[in-house]
Amino acid sequence: MFGAGLPSLEIAGLTIGVREGVLALIFLVALYIGLVLFRMRRLTGQPRSTEDREPPLVGAASQDVAASSPEPAVSHSDDEDAAAFQMTSSRMANELLNDGLERELAQLRNEVDIMRGELSALREDMLQEMAHLRATQTVSPIYGDAMQMAAAGYDAAMIAERCGIARAEAELVVALARSQVQ
Repeated sequence: MFGAGLPSLEIAGLTIGVREGVLALIFLVALYIGLVLFRMRRLTGQPRSTEDREPPLVGAASQDVAASSPEPAVSHSDDEDAAAFQMTSSRMANELLNDGLERELAQLRNEVDIMRGELSALREDMLQEMAHLRATQTVSPIYGDAMQMAAAGYDAAMIAERCGIARAEAELVVALARSQVQ
């Protein structure tokens, strides 16, 4: 038999196997997808409310208010005041924009200065590493450690003690390291 070894569940005299469980799960998922699609269709079919719409521009709003107001025609001085107000507001907007751009430019310049400092520090580190590599490549493997210590700035006595070489040899290694750096 096909499903003889699969687990099953018996509830109130009804035996539910894996196959029936999978089918029930597929049915529930299909029902959920149908519900979601139905709700999406209802949302797209509804007109937007007035609160969801974007507000009109400032100039257009003042024209709409002036056109719908029951007051008599606006006098010439009110037009001049409105024009002056619009010029002042646009000037203030330009100043705010310029201030924001200046602040951003100053911040970018500071970041560039910081990056330049980091780059110069990395360049110095790289040059020191190259000097160490050159020193170890030109010297016998026996004196490699001594050469690295000399390039790092250790004195001849310390090099002789740590590397187990004679002090005269250590002084020669220090002199060689200094000549390669220069």
